[in-house]
Amino acid sequence: MNPLHYEKIGRELNITEKQVGDTAQMLEEGATVPFIARYRKEVTGSLDEVAVTAIRDRLHELAELENRRNAILKSLTERNLLTPELTEKIAAAETLSTLEDIYLPFRPKRRTRATAAREKGLEPLAVKIFTQEEMDAAREAAVFISEEKGVATADEALAGARDIIAEWVNEDQNARAKMRMLFLEKGVIRTTILPDKTETGIKYKDYYDWEEPVATAPSHRVLAMRRGEREEFLILRMTPPEEEALALLEELFVQGSTQASEQVRLAVHDSYKRLLSSSMETEIRLTVKKKADETAIKIFAENLRQLLMAPPLGQKALLAVDPGFRTGSKTVCLDRQGKLLHYETIFPLLSEKARKEAGQNVKILCNKYGIEAVAIGNGTASRETEAFFRSLDLPGEITIVMVNESGASVYSASQAARDEFPDEDITVRGAVSIGRRLMDPLAELVKIEPKSIGVGQYQHDVDQDELQRALDDTVVSCVNAVGVEVNTASARLLSYVSGLGPALAENIVQYRNDNGPFATREDLKNVKRLGAKAFEQAAGFLRIRDSINPLDGSAVHPESYSIVEKMACDHGCTVRDLMADEAKRQKIVLTDYATDKVGLPTLRDIMAELAKPGRDPRQKFENIVFAEGIEKISDLIPGMKLTGVVTNITAFGAFVDIGVHQDGLVHLSEMADRFVKTPADVVKVGEKVDVTVLAVDTERKRISLTLKKTPGENPVAEHIDRPAPSKPTEHKITPGKQPHGPNEKKRGKEPPRPFNNPFADALRRR
Repeated sequence: MNPLHYEKIGRELNITEKQVGDTAQMLEEGATVPFIARYRKEVTGSLDEVAVTAIRDRLHELAELENRRNAILKSLTERNLLTPELTEKIAAAETLSTLEDIYLPFRPKRRTRATAAREKGLEPLAVKIFTQEEMDAAREAAVFISEEKGVATADEALAGARDIIAEWVNEDQNARAKMRMLFLEKGVIRTTILPDKTETGIKYKDYYDWEEPVATAPSHRVLAMRRGEREEFLILRMTPPEEEALALLEELFVQGSTQASEQVRLAVHDSYKRLLSSSMETEIRLTVKKKADETAIKIFAENLRQLLMAPPLGQKALLAVDPGFRTGSKTVCLDRQGKLLHYETIFPLLSEKARKEAGQNVKILCNKYGIEAVAIGNGTASRETEAFFRSLDLPGEITIVMVNESGASVYSASQAARDEFPDEDITVRGAVSIGRRLMDPLAELVKIEPKSIGVGQYQHDVDQDELQRALDDTVVSCVNAVGVEVNTASARLLSYVSGLGPALAENIVQYRNDNGPFATREDLKNVKRLGAKAFEQAAGFLRIRDSINPLDGSAVHPESYSIVEKMACDHGCTVRDLMADEAKRQKIVLTDYATDKVGLPTLRDIMAELAKPGRDPRQKFENIVFAEGIEKISDLIPGMKLTGVVTNITAFGAFVDIGVHQDGLVHLSEMADRFVKTPADVVKVGEKVDVTVLAVDTERKRISLTLKKTPGENPVAEHIDRPAPSKPTEHKITPGKQPHGPNEKKRGKEPPRPFNNPFADALRRR
């Protein structure tokens, strides 16, 4: 930790230096983000998880900058190049790019044209020319002609001098800073198809001849173009208008109109074309990629959060079905805790005889295992299987629910599934996963690699370390927000609890298996290697609902039990009475219990927990039933109004499952009858929505939907049907107008994207 960073971070986040310092100290001591945000509000000034995470990440960035600064200082010191002035400049650098610009002239480099010119003794000539005084350039250069050094003519001497000047220009800190800004503000992304890939690269046809500003290019298009380049279909460039770049450099370096000035001008042009433009383009490409990654990762993480926090059906005896046609439907029966009781394969879609036999078997299973709900995976044959179950006269009031099975096959083949069901095949494991994710999506989905769950965009194209870090943060946040029942949770779920991790989670499960259920939170201290620090971090997020102490089933931390006990004592009742009687709680004056360490924020949280112990922040479950008779994409007709569920959100729209095995796209321009900045402002993953079909492309399996009450022009259909640009000028940028930028979005234009992504990647859920 560097205390000098606290003021900087505080200024950036608009919080106090003390808040940053105290948070940094707890992070340094091993406290987790959820623990700090939930149980140390007095220390942080009630910073939420977002702020604590921002402090953590910024501290990491500044630490990396500091490490690079120290490495540069060490390198310069070892080579006797460090001066007081250079030390001061390096110390003042606030960004990595500025730091690298300062270091560039001193960086050990491979042999260059400028190096060769210096070896020929031409640097004095370069220095003289760079003064741009009145002189006869040829005469000055003639002095440096030397057969011994390999300079045969005055022109060769001038060329060598220009090579040295070109390198000076390239390494000039001010020039690089201004050029960097020009690339960012005036740069243009251009893509063209490789000459021999016109036929095979049809999925990128919208990018065969495409231009748009670097400053406004959205994340999904940047990643799509980079993918096309990586797959060797597209040529991708990011450069500003060359005349503007050259004019900028001439203004910085060319003075007057002497012969020397002309030599400098030639060197400046050479520097830009040969050195600076490629260097800046590489840097800007990385900058644009990082920005695109950040947007894509943010969208992915938010989608994941919404999916993990989807409403649970709760503890119900379930019959779960993984549908199939010829191979039948794998059917499992689970008890209210999700334990596998029975499995078999039924064939309701094979023949009439098999259908009747399957119906009889289902009724027997429902009666035998007291089934309260049926979970049907939404993959192949799902709608047909749903219709079969709805046609049965099932006993009691059994709810039939379609469950998003994305990732179930990944789980069924995972080590976690093999450990859980070592004697069952992958079809049984998949069916169990479908049933359990209906009971509790969070508890089941944490077993699956987040990238396999089926939300987000271009997840395989972004920085994988950053993506993993963001997704891990999201899972940890969700798990700790809901809380975990320690006596029923899997080791995988427990591993995400604050302060635990895989090893301690396994130890908890092992202790539970060896000694039976935990009776109180205090029993957790008996778990192998679960010390005081881990207990402090984890205890508040672990629930023991049948504990002797009623507070063990709440989010009240054990360190605050004494406060609640004093409240109960002061009002002549037990803690359990206090939790059950609102009238008694209303008599409590919180300020009477405030101390130096426990303030009103914590006391208010305690009171909220006493009112609703262990409350689940997730919304109430709502079953979504798709329209009858609409089971295939060919059943859709423009104008149809249907009920669907949002399955994925991207930067350009939201994908909605309407029950036809192919998600439809609600483009950003069709989200509402008003301007919408981002789809997340209108819908959430898992949300029930009413949509209208705008267009259907059966051949390419594309469905265009709208959320507008009065559907208008169909931007997606327009995009699907329009021919490829016939002239390169159709996509050229003109002043005041950006192709498919803000101006055209308001008119409902669809931004281009390769046919395989996002459509084929994001729509291909089964």
